[in-house]
This record gives sequence, C-alpha cells and structure tokens, in this order.
Amino acid sequence: MSGTLNKVMLIGHLGDEVKMHYFEGGGCVGRFPLATNETYTSKQTNERVTNTEWHNIVLRNKAAEICEKYLTKGDKVYIEGRLKTRKWQDESGNDRYSTEIQGTDFTFLSTKKDSVSNAPQQSPSPVQSKPETSSEAVENDDLPF
Repeated sequence: MSGTLNKVMLIGHLGDEVKMHYFEGGGCVGRFPLATNETYTSKQTNERVTNTEWHNIVLRNKAAEICEKYLTKGDKVYIEGRLKTRKWQDESGNDRYSTEIQGTDFTFLSTKKDSVSNAPQQSPSPVQSKPETSSEAVENDDLPF
C-alpha cells in the first residue's frame, strides 16, 4: 500500500470548558483537553489500576462554536480527527513541540445539561421502533424467546 493514514478516534470526558479564540477574518478555533482512561487489574497487587491519558483537542470554525455552546467540563464526547504536531518557542527561545488532535467530526455522548434534566424523571428511550405490521407480528410469535 503506497498511501498513508493519519486518523484518531477518541471517546473521553472534557477536562475543562472549550476555550475559544476568534480571528479578525471571522474564523475561530476552540481548544479543550480530553481525558481517556485505561483500566486493568494489576497482577502483583490484584488491584484495579486506572491510567488517564490527556489529549489536546482543536476544532475550527462552526464545529468549535457548536462544542462551546453545548459542551461543559465532564461531558462525554466522541472525537474523530488527525494528529498534528506544532513547533513553537518558549520564553527562553527553546524549541518546544505540542501534539494535538485536529478534530474533523464529533458526537456528543452525554452532556451535563442532559444528565441534570433527566435525573429526576424517567425519560423515554431515544431509539424509536417502527410499528409492527401484521406479518411481522405473526413471525415474532413463532420465536422461541
């Protein structure tokens, strides 16, 4: 295969609010940290161990504005994008590097607003099933479970 692929898929929780930066030309960039966890049982101590990895997420323009509007710290989100490493200089003139996920697609998996509004009451399932036709009802009656 002669092609290359730079693709990242993450499911995690926001570690902070989306920080926006607006440009003179009308564009904007939104940044936030995303935490992903790996949990395993230690063979030596037989205890559950959780390691958290932090990812720097960068979204542009409309995607950034949507995330700023609907996401808050702690919300769970699915992010798709690509890795991008930036080179910059610190105050001392030393070269520094920062690796970020440049988000291209996202899906909100949970938001604090949803969890707060749904906590006191039972909400209907978001999945809607189509009504059964008479032939489907007969077929379902023959199922052994």
